[in-house]
Amino acid sequence: MKRRDFLTTAAATTAAGLLAGCNDSNRQAIDYSKHPEKHDVVDKNVNVNRSRKTKITLATSWPAHFPIMGTGVERFAENVNKASGGTLEIKVYPKNTLIPALAVFDAASSGQIDAFHSGPYYWKGKNSAFALITGCPFGMTAEEINSWMLFGNGMTLWRKHYAKYNLHPLVGGNTNIQMGGWFREPLESLADMQGLKMRIPGLGGEVFSKLGVNPILLPAGEIYTSLERGIIDATEWVGPALDMKMGFYKVAPYYYSGWHEPGSILELTFNQHKWKKLASEHQAIIEMASAQMNIEMASEFHYENMQSLDLLKQKGVEIRPYPDDVIDAGKIALVDVLREQSELNSDFKEVAEDIAAFLVQAKAWSKVSLHYFLNTRE
Repeated sequence: MKRRDFLTTAAATTAAGLLAGCNDSNRQAIDYSKHPEKHDVVDKNVNVNRSRKTKITLATSWPAHFPIMGTGVERFAENVNKASGGTLEIKVYPKNTLIPALAVFDAASSGQIDAFHSGPYYWKGKNSAFALITGCPFGMTAEEINSWMLFGNGMTLWRKHYAKYNLHPLVGGNTNIQMGGWFREPLESLADMQGLKMRIPGLGGEVFSKLGVNPILLPAGEIYTSLERGIIDATEWVGPALDMKMGFYKVAPYYYSGWHEPGSILELTFNQHKWKKLASEHQAIIEMASAQMNIEMASEFHYENMQSLDLLKQKGVEIRPYPDDVIDAGKIALVDVLREQSELNSDFKEVAEDIAAFLVQAKAWSKVSLHYFLNTRE
């Protein structure tokens, strides 16, 4: 009860401060289509229905109790319920139990469900900029993405472009750095990439396509069988923790370090109308719980990958770096992909240019700090 009283008092005090000195005509003069980041300021002072229980329907793109990603969402829902004193209930529906895994974006956009948990790059067919929101080959680490999202322009750009689909996103986790993939045969040079059939999505798939690879999109349940039967020659997934559970090491013993997804955002996205109708303290509770889920998920991936890497080595898995000429060609291909997509889509260009400017400073700092430290520690 004290926690609820505190949240209510804090929300009311904040609202009073924000609105002090502003009359109705001033507030109405704001063009929210041009300033989507200002939605929260007004929304949090409109909705005051705190007396009855609020229920939220949330669908995910993951199976029930799926390690780290699925269990992370379940833990998030429990935390929201506890923090709200039971006044806010989030009902989680795993993939295909209410909505197909890759239909959650449209379902939330139309209001069929209230929210979803997934990955923005799955929706690149709607707007290629969403692939950049998730992450970029040779791009930002999980820590850098959080910095860009929370203190740079990342969240503002994300919400600006999602608003076109009646959606309000929050950061809902990060896979941390991903491995480069499992291969049935070893790679000695760029020539060995030619004609390979590989399961790889997002911008990474477009970069690999320019290296001669045939990128293929497959749902999780079909990857192992396709790899085993030779329908595909290679696959990337996430990292040792989840990859080992998929059993890829049994049919593709060559495991490569990665650069295609150095950090990949997961999203907790709400139908925008539903979000605006939530009481201000419920919005605050969700925001805090999603922030907790974000850091916990990235940390859990790091921990579980550490443990699983040792187990994979015990099973005889060979960890390899990509050949130098593959890495060099990948960087050239990335420049081409970014240029081509920027010419096709102004939203993509806007996000790409902002990330590029952010990375200039981020890399300069990393060079004299983390990069130096890691080399020294070795």
